[in-house]
Amino acid sequence: MARADLDKRPGDVAAMFDGVAKRYDLLNDVLSLGIDRRWRRAVAVSLRARTGERVLDLAAGTGTSSTVLARNGASCVACDFSLGMLKVGAARFRSTRRETTSRDGRQAISFVAGDALALPFARGAFDAVTISFGLRNVADPAAALAEMRRVTRPGGRLLICEFSHLADPGLDALFDRLLAAMLPAVARTMSRSPDAYSYLAESIGTWPGARELAGMISDAGWSRVRWRPLSLGVVALHMAVNDDGSS
Repeated sequence: MARADLDKRPGDVAAMFDGVAKRYDLLNDVLSLGIDRRWRRAVAVSLRARTGERVLDLAAGTGTSSTVLARNGASCVACDFSLGMLKVGAARFRSTRRETTSRDGRQAISFVAGDALALPFARGAFDAVTISFGLRNVADPAAALAEMRRVTRPGGRLLICEFSHLADPGLDALFDRLLAAMLPAVARTMSRSPDAYSYLAESIGTWPGARELAGMISDAGWSRVRWRPLSLGVVALHMAVNDDGSS
């Protein structure tokens, strides 16, 4: 399978994720030593999705993050442009209906194919939008942030969980080198697409830091932008509000 490049053409990125879909969640657990589960919980706690709210989980992949978001009764749309990831997720959750059904019997998670640059949803359709480890894979993050704001109601929330950079430049450079060596090496033993993990390591290394990302979010029209580091700054949570709902 051809790996994606840092120009992030949507077709290449989608094909790359299609190729790793079946073992994607397992590899995430292995490569993060299980810490990815803590990050998903941190997203859900920070978002505070409530019963009756509609949440868009963008770049949701197989919907693992959507399950955590829906546990408090929210209705969650798991949206991704990788059909392979969505198919794996939908098949998995059909076999565990209990986790995808709310207390009143409604379907709590639905899977929808969509591109972050042209979301197939109406203006103001969601109470909250979240994207975890997906914004850096979008060809135009600024346009995606504006599109997320379009589909969020006035007063609605944004939460982004994404890789960031350590405060010490020397340690950050060392971490980047470790990722570049470790991700493909581990993936080679567990996946038929180790080159995909070379791309993922490179995309982390070239992604801006938390302060720069906060500026991008603000420039896209979001208000009350704030962030906090997780795991010593390896990851950052960014939160914002759509104060006026205009585009």
